[in-house]
Amino acid sequence: MTSIREQLQSAQQFRTAVRVYKEQKISEDDLKLILDAAWQSPSSVGMEAWRFIVLNNEAVKEELKPISWGAQYQLETASHIVLLVAEKNTRYDSSTIKQSLERRGFTGGEEMDLRLQTYKEFQTRDLEIADDPRALFDWSAKQTYIALGNMMTTAALMGIDSCPIEGFDHKEVDHILAQHGIITPNTEGIVTMLSLGYRLRDPKHPHSRKPREEVISVIN
Repeated sequence: MTSIREQLQSAQQFRTAVRVYKEQKISEDDLKLILDAAWQSPSSVGMEAWRFIVLNNEAVKEELKPISWGAQYQLETASHIVLLVAEKNTRYDSSTIKQSLERRGFTGGEEMDLRLQTYKEFQTRDLEIADDPRALFDWSAKQTYIALGNMMTTAALMGIDSCPIEGFDHKEVDHILAQHGIITPNTEGIVTMLSLGYRLRDPKHPHSRKPREEVISVIN
């Protein structure tokens, strides 16, 4: 029987950025498991200021192609496209932060006030983002990459290929998604896309990384 360690090592070697997929659909059960990996992912202060949108609408995909240079083939051939969307107003006193506390059992009063004060200091003193709308969006957008990695790893463990995509006009994509009622542009915006499916062919180039000792160090 293959150990968990061996399965993880195999999945890490298997995963590569796939741009062209064959005509094979991911099963609903497998897709659900991949999406659950995103849903169950951690985020800073537990805010979950994100949404994961499975885009099956072919008309919308066609509209996205001209402004998505990094997703041309994936939009055409992938079994599924997932849009990772982040909230814009994630300030310490926002409803998003308060709701995250309520989900964890903080229903109000002094306990919630103390936690909100901690978050205020975190955003104003440590991160210096509290009064910068763009920085607040960037902070929430960074959290989506945790979910992105978890989805890709989960997919790889099941022999499903993926490719994270940032190569598109973010402003124009937001505009198209808003026109179709997919996002609310005043409160959220696109961060990345993720294509999922089964590779049409093996990659031209071998799996390669920098030497391990260049990127990993231990300080005793």
